[in-house]
Amino acid sequence: MNHMNAQLEEIYEALEDCVRACNQCYDACLEEEHIDHMRECIRTDRECADFCTLTLKAITTNSPFLKDMLALCAKICRACEKECSKHDHDHCKVCAEACHTCAELCESYS
Repeated sequence: MNHMNAQLEEIYEALEDCVRACNQCYDACLEEEHIDHMRECIRTDRECADFCTLTLKAITTNSPFLKDMLALCAKICRACEKECSKHDHDHCKVCAEACHTCAELCESYS
């Protein structure tokens, strides 16, 4: 990852944090007592983790679509943040914060 500038390195780390938080939230949601209430959270966790992972790959391969992918990644992170913010579980709060940070950094890419 020597070819990355400081901004991309920061985004890369935020993407990694977001993937971790989404995966942990996804797993914890599956264990919640009222899983029906967590259905949309589980769905957005999965979508967000998957797209953040794809975006990580785009950074490391210097994809010509990186700017577009970062914009879409920010949109998906915002959706996950919004959904997780509806729940009081600690794992949802951690995930919402990670998604917020990741979205902010992806949106700031120039």
